[in-house]
Amino acid sequence: MRWKSSSVTSSDAFGIYVHWPFCKAKCPYCDFNSHVRHEAVDALSFAGALGAELAWFAERTKGRSVTSIFFGGGTPSLMPPEAVGHVLDTIANLWSVSAQVETTLEANPTSIEAGNFRGYRAAGVNRVSVGVQALNDDDLKALGRQHSSEEALAAFRLAAKIFPRVSFDMIYARPNQTPAQWRAELSRALGEQQGHMSLYQLTIEPGTAYFDLHEHGKLVTPTDDRAADLYDLTQELTEKAGLSTYEISNHAAPGQESRHNLLYWRYGEYAGAGPGAHSRLADGENRRALIAEKHPETWRELVHRQGHGIISDSVVPPADQASEYLLMGMRIAEGIDMDRYAALAGREIDSSKLAGMKSMGLIKRHGQQLMATADGRKLLNAVIAELAS
Repeated sequence: MRWKSSSVTSSDAFGIYVHWPFCKAKCPYCDFNSHVRHEAVDALSFAGALGAELAWFAERTKGRSVTSIFFGGGTPSLMPPEAVGHVLDTIANLWSVSAQVETTLEANPTSIEAGNFRGYRAAGVNRVSVGVQALNDDDLKALGRQHSSEEALAAFRLAAKIFPRVSFDMIYARPNQTPAQWRAELSRALGEQQGHMSLYQLTIEPGTAYFDLHEHGKLVTPTDDRAADLYDLTQELTEKAGLSTYEISNHAAPGQESRHNLLYWRYGEYAGAGPGAHSRLADGENRRALIAEKHPETWRELVHRQGHGIISDSVVPPADQASEYLLMGMRIAEGIDMDRYAALAGREIDSSKLAGMKSMGLIKRHGQQLMATADGRKLLNAVIAELAS
């Protein structure tokens, strides 16, 4: 099936997401599509299957220019550099690639994985997102991480020497974490960061080991009030360090924002290759939502048999696109374009609701851009629900 170009789009940005599903161990908080294999993974075989699936997508996105590439997982830093190089070479052969393309790889900071950094840079990766997660060894162990805080800092410093852009990623609102502890930990991290930090509140997701522990009262997480205090502290310290909150959990110096993630939040188009990967591609006024088989070996077999591992392909009509655009766009500081939302939804947002939320200090406007305020971001789910109703 071929797709027609979209009549309502945010820009010419087009991204490629590549999913590497394998991990050394399953972290107890993780609900991503990740798998542990106790025997060696045939990395080049999976890289070949990724290339084949990318070719399938290329046939359906002719004329597009790739502006960002993102290797996520799982643990992409377990990929041999030659496998990363094969995927990047395949993308370059299939599409026009922007000279300013951002190519990100998520990395764990164990010393073994850090040993791949120079190979990734040689392959074409120009941005690494380093999953430090904590600077407290007891908490790292509780999170299931396989590195120490000192090992993490050493890996991050090495990454900063090798890659033009790096992100320092952490999780807060961890069990028993106090504001004083987080202030000290985040302050230490801010002394190391190089222009971008992803700082996520710990969430307890169904299907994870943490969820089961939490359900049985064996894992105590911060109260809502304590979590709000930790969030406020995060905003205070990052802003003082010159890192603006450009998305609820992401903070950057000017020009250091993640272009690939902004593509998602701006509701752009992207092709996702690999087990469990999602895609959003234009199809006239509609979009197509595609989802790949999650199980790695089953996905690989599907690709070998039919050229792709897609198991779900559904139409997203304009009204549903409007909902997705609202949900994603209100996460970022720039907010949404109200004209674009109205074109998708077939209606404008109710003016009385806008006035009410503005009077409560939850939203603000700059021309046709509508965005949540700092207070509104704390109640974002409620704000989005009211705007959509």
